[in-house]
Amino acid sequence: MRVAIIHDWLTGMRGGEKCLEVFCGLFPRADLFTLVYVKGSVSATIEEMNIKTSFIQGLPFSGKKYRNYLPLFPLAIECFNLKGYDLILSSSHCVAKGVIPPPGCCHIAYVYSPMRYVWDMYFDYFGSHRVGRFGRILISFLANYLRIWDVTSSHRVDYFIAISAHVANRIKKYYHRDAQVIHPPVETERFKVSGEREDFYLIVSALAPYKRIDLAI
Repeated sequence: MRVAIIHDWLTGMRGGEKCLEVFCGLFPRADLFTLVYVKGSVSATIEEMNIKTSFIQGLPFSGKKYRNYLPLFPLAIECFNLKGYDLILSSSHCVAKGVIPPPGCCHIAYVYSPMRYVWDMYFDYFGSHRVGRFGRILISFLANYLRIWDVTSSHRVDYFIAISAHVANRIKKYYHRDAQVIHPPVETERFKVSGEREDFYLIVSALAPYKRIDLAI
């Protein structure tokens, strides 16, 4: 069985990449497709895969400024030629689930979130406190296009899997599709619950706006 794994981008190890690492362990002979790949930014398990990148890889400053090419992401992900594959497993929080599968190929999408910055967290990313008036007008047109594409491309998925019931509810709300919940893997042997309680709270998180670390502080 020929397997293709699709991941949005490979520029660092966060939660999605930890899940991807498990997928690579399950299908070590699969081809891994991604928009952008920065060598040395992810684990050896991922980097040992046969990694295929999109045309975004060749654009200026794509390694650090790849998010600036967001309007091109749908086109880039649709340009992957997946003819001949029997199974597509997309690992998606942006556009990975929007690949075009060939006839007879099963596409399973493991979704960390529908595109946050065009759906429920649009104003967190692009509100007046973050973007100027002209920028908001331009971004509103782009966001509208991305929403239409996001919903349309969801019909290319045979089975949705969500990381939580919350994400499954959002998939239902925006895509009108049911999703089975399979929680992400956790290496429980790496830690234990302490019997002592000290006078502090610990947050382990990326410093992304929607995480609201400022509110927690």
